[in-house]
Amino acid sequence: MLDKLNRINLLYDIYSSLLTTRQQEVLQLYFSDNLSMGEIAAEYGISRQAVHDLIQRALKAIESFEEKLGLYDLFCFQQRLLQEAARILEQPPGPADLQRLKEIISELRRKNEQ
Repeated sequence: MLDKLNRINLLYDIYSSLLTTRQQEVLQLYFSDNLSMGEIAAEYGISRQAVHDLIQRALKAIESFEEKLGLYDLFCFQQRLLQEAARILEQPPGPADLQRLKEIISELRRKNEQ
């Protein structure tokens, strides 16, 4: 559940500017401010079902953006390789470590050129 929430929050950070203002506000209130659907409904003067539908449409939209653009996947790929590079550099790197760092740089460049 926490992984799903973290993913949604990252997708929101990446794609929120592509959502409507209302979708941005409701996702922010629900996922970041931890308001219930009932609380959001009361604030906007709409039904709980309308809030639910709005959240679902917004989530579907950001998932669609990710499917088309892949920025979240790119971010995760980059973070994974950067963490590996940081681990390698915690100790004085040997020849094999230096070779792996070169490979990491190549992988990052190749992925960014796609």
